[in-house]
Amino acid sequence: MKVAVLSFAHVHAAAYLRLLRDMPGVEVLGSDPDTASAAPGEVRGRAFAASLDVPYADTYAQALAWRPDAVVVCSENARHRPLVELAAAHRVDVLCEKPLAATVADGEAMVAACRAAGVRLAVAYPVRFSPAYAAVKRAVTGGDTGRVLAVSGANNGHMPTRARRWFADPELAGGGALMDHTVHIADLLDDLLGARAVEVYAQTNNLLYEGEVATETSGLVTVTYDNGAVATIDCSWSHPRSHPSWGGLELTVVGERATLEMDAFDQKVHGFSERLGRGVELPYGVDLDARMLRAFLFGPDPTGTTTADGPAGLRTLRIVEAAYTSARQGTPTPL
Repeated sequence: MKVAVLSFAHVHAAAYLRLLRDMPGVEVLGSDPDTASAAPGEVRGRAFAASLDVPYADTYAQALAWRPDAVVVCSENARHRPLVELAAAHRVDVLCEKPLAATVADGEAMVAACRAAGVRLAVAYPVRFSPAYAAVKRAVTGGDTGRVLAVSGANNGHMPTRARRWFADPELAGGGALMDHTVHIADLLDDLLGARAVEVYAQTNNLLYEGEVATETSGLVTVTYDNGAVATIDCSWSHPRSHPSWGGLELTVVGERATLEMDAFDQKVHGFSERLGRGVELPYGVDLDARMLRAFLFGPDPTGTTTADGPAGLRTLRIVEAAYTSARQGTPTPL
């Protein structure tokens, strides 16, 4: 199977390229011609591919002329649409980095283009493949919790501009922390609750990095669903730059009969390094990106979990757009 990675703008591009390079039965090709937006010191393009020992195409046209079976789009959020539409025009299945797009209008066009071309559009939500989330889902769908009444979620992390400056560029990213970190938990809730979001309330600020970036760096989003469940999502870039990990994702699910807690990324040994003079975290366990890529390329994993599709990505994007409207107006926004 041949897979092309289009753009290296996203921080996850490196992991995808390594995983695909080492995946049995897969040939990988990278292409990253849109490097003008890269900040000084950011390694992109041919040099980035060479550092990972991955073949490289100078243009997207050359990458698609290679006739890949699938592509992975890792561009800036605002540039997802043209690459997804290009892949659809070549009748190639697409895995698009999250969020689906920077605007709902772009997301709708992407879903329509892939549907018209008869190709799959998937969105990169690897936390669906977390064993912790799988245990929560089994408990909820099996009735152990009773009806879900409320969910408290946090997807925190460090401000990603130290790796890729565009994450805090309103035009390229579509926003800041709210755009970046709301969608993972919104997708889990979309999958878990089987309910429709009907109202969103949000507050944001950039007190954590005031004057450093133009976008919001903190946010709290409240989502009400048509089954009565209420969820809160802390989407802040609140980890200090010195923190040993990029961040994490936690959920507390409150049901009529039980309360469940999960941490999607706490398969780690925690300690302190005398040599480094700081705390360290040594991860172990499953690679969620690897599980997601295999499911996209070869079908559902043994648990039946598969990638989120375009319409699911569009539903989470609608929540984000409503959250920005709410934050600007100071009132709840209906969906």
